[in-house]
Amino acid sequence: MPSPLQITDANFDTEVLQAKGAVLVDFWAPWCGPCKQVAPVLDELAGDMEGRFTLAKLNVDESQEVASRYGIRSIPTLILFRGGEAVEARVGALSKTQLAAWLESLV
Repeated sequence: MPSPLQITDANFDTEVLQAKGAVLVDFWAPWCGPCKQVAPVLDELAGDMEGRFTLAKLNVDESQEVASRYGIRSIPTLILFRGGEAVEARVGALSKTQLAAWLESLV
């Protein structure tokens, strides 16, 4: 299973906006219960759908510039990026079935 990219304000543009394929960014924080709940599900889906998207994690406490740029108000927020553009977002801890269906429709 591929390890998620650790994204910060410093490497966001390079790792996400300039990436060749689709990148799913998980905006999270260590104190967020729902974030901890959805993290293993995202890791599993990244493995199941390997090669179709890259999973990246951005800690909103440490990278407030990017979180602010994308108007992150609630976490977890998931945004799928493709070609430097935010394609679609989901907020909250969704089930594996919901996340899989959403990702299948996008990547």
